[in-house]
Amino acid sequence: MRFELLHSHKNSRLGRLVFNRGTIDTPAFMPVGTYGSVKTMSSEELNGIGYEIILSNTFHLMLRPGMEVIRSHQGLHDFMNWKRPILTDSGGFQVYSLKSLTKIDEEGVEFRSPVNGDLIKLTPELSISIQHDLSSDIVMVFDECTPYPVSEKHALSSMELSLRWAKRSMESFKALKKDQQSDSSLFGIIQGGVYPKLRAKCCEALKKIDFDGYALGGLAVGETEEERIRTLEAIGPYLPIDKPRYLMGVGTPMDIMKSVLLGIDMFDCVIPTRHARNGQLFTSEGRINLKNSRYRMDKSPVDEKCLCITCQNYTRSYLSHLHRCNEILGAHLSTIHNLQFYYSLMAEIRQAISKDSLDKLVEEYLSQGKID
Repeated sequence: MRFELLHSHKNSRLGRLVFNRGTIDTPAFMPVGTYGSVKTMSSEELNGIGYEIILSNTFHLMLRPGMEVIRSHQGLHDFMNWKRPILTDSGGFQVYSLKSLTKIDEEGVEFRSPVNGDLIKLTPELSISIQHDLSSDIVMVFDECTPYPVSEKHALSSMELSLRWAKRSMESFKALKKDQQSDSSLFGIIQGGVYPKLRAKCCEALKKIDFDGYALGGLAVGETEEERIRTLEAIGPYLPIDKPRYLMGVGTPMDIMKSVLLGIDMFDCVIPTRHARNGQLFTSEGRINLKNSRYRMDKSPVDEKCLCITCQNYTRSYLSHLHRCNEILGAHLSTIHNLQFYYSLMAEIRQAISKDSLDKLVEEYLSQGKID
């Protein structure tokens, strides 16, 4: 992997990630394809919108379909017919979400499979090995996601465990990549809750291991927006300028814009696809809920400024009907639109950075109240 920093203004950055499988313009949003599928979308449709990278999940793919199936396809790209780069989450967050079913020790995490109840031990070495078999372009270290709220003492203990796992993840990554013609990269994950000193300590320790990129984990787990912004502001000076920065699990369009202002390069979130399946669509005039009765006779497109196939061919009335009847087509057409909206938003953000005007763009959206 090669990261090129093309332009910066204040803290915002315009960059490019270069892989054998393709180039990613940053700031970038990654649609979430947990099971090797962005819900309701084909790989061809994602490619048609213009997405250059997607995210899939180690934990879920390990359980279903299982690595024997993935290996038989020589990796996830061929399995799902996606030719561009893929980032794989290590499984740490999913283990966190199953905390009532897990047992954590120095070696890793033991848990019962939510699929069939089998007892599974997920370790840093196993997580990296699975991501290697997935042929991931961006591999994430295995970490413990710090909960919220959490005491500083607990956050410190969790962060130190994640650091030890990060070192083991790097050792495993190097061993598996040895003698291979691969440009896959490994990102470290900065933990420490909402405690700036712990975040800084974790970042400094990860830099000594020398990862290809750095992610901020343990956010978007219940903390306030103010706490998240304060954490990003505090960690910014410690992040390497020449490495990509990834904020995991964030967020809404405004969350993304504010985070780009603080120097973040990469994002992922289920919001655009999950909201679409629930009939909530993002537009240039604000978010709308198609299940609302006001759209029953509305013959206008979802967004007159949008060029997606949904807006060019179908009315709000028709989409409202589909959602009211729980027709699968409603979820599909709505997902196409929301992903187009996010893609166009990132393009607008990149253009604003190139003109040193992102702060003005954010102020404009905030004053209009049309984006959240």
